[in-house]
Amino acid sequence: MTWLLRTAAALGVLLVLLLLYGVLVEPRLLLDEERAQVSLPQLTEDADGTLVGMISDPQIGMWWANEGMVARAVEELVEAEPDLALLGGDYVYSEAPGIPEQVETVMELLQPLVDSGIPTYAVLGNHDYAVGAVEELVAAFEEAGITVLRNEAAAVPGTGEGAEALHVVGLGAAWPGEVDVDAALAEVPDGAPRVVLMHNPTVFPELPAGTAPLALAGHTHCGQVALPGTPRWSYLGLTDEEEVVADGWAPEEYGADGNRMFVSCGLGFSTVPVRINAVPQLVLFELRADG
Repeated sequence: MTWLLRTAAALGVLLVLLLLYGVLVEPRLLLDEERAQVSLPQLTEDADGTLVGMISDPQIGMWWANEGMVARAVEELVEAEPDLALLGGDYVYSEAPGIPEQVETVMELLQPLVDSGIPTYAVLGNHDYAVGAVEELVAAFEEAGITVLRNEAAAVPGTGEGAEALHVVGLGAAWPGEVDVDAALAEVPDGAPRVVLMHNPTVFPELPAGTAPLALAGHTHCGQVALPGTPRWSYLGLTDEEEVVADGWAPEEYGADGNRMFVSCGLGFSTVPVRINAVPQLVLFELRADG
């Protein structure tokens, strides 16, 4: 009996320490910078070396929101001096204390990025729709000079003209059924190099072969609570499709030929303010001309 009590006490202590780590340490003190070079077909020599930065899922309005980490990620993104910045959606989480207040907080956190003058492109996430903040967010972003892409594409300044220019393709959120792949791709000149930005990684298989040589997504929080050895023990209860692409590079067999996707862990929380083995993430990819 004494052995059992000691074992139970030890397990209890470990559980408390794990919880404290997941609440106070990983989400608020640790920031993973994912850096990589990515070969991009059709990228011109003039655009070779283009640096792309991405952050996603601030989830402002979540109780005990991760605003400090969002501010840190924005600061480090600006310090990295990318040629373009991408925002992956889910900027707000709830209606309280009010949509205008939530959007104002989002814009305050993004102000260093706005002030930097770095060309910035954004897509919307499911929570932005769920709380009814879409129109307020779009208006605030556009007033600040952030381009919101809703099944649209835009050429990145300084990367060429026409079909030579690097394009950002932004897809709508899978919920509430805002995805229109054909409309988004129709705005890209034939053969133009492109980066595809989406909130939901489950949209990736809908992209035709060769149309998304680099796709970036968020939404999953990398499971938020992703204990090693238990891939289905994700706090978010991800669908089978999302589990395949919940963290990092998707397997080559996921999606059409010639397409490649990276899923960011994002910055914020869903439901509870805990992250374990799902460190907040800033993505920095250097694009290289193919060949």
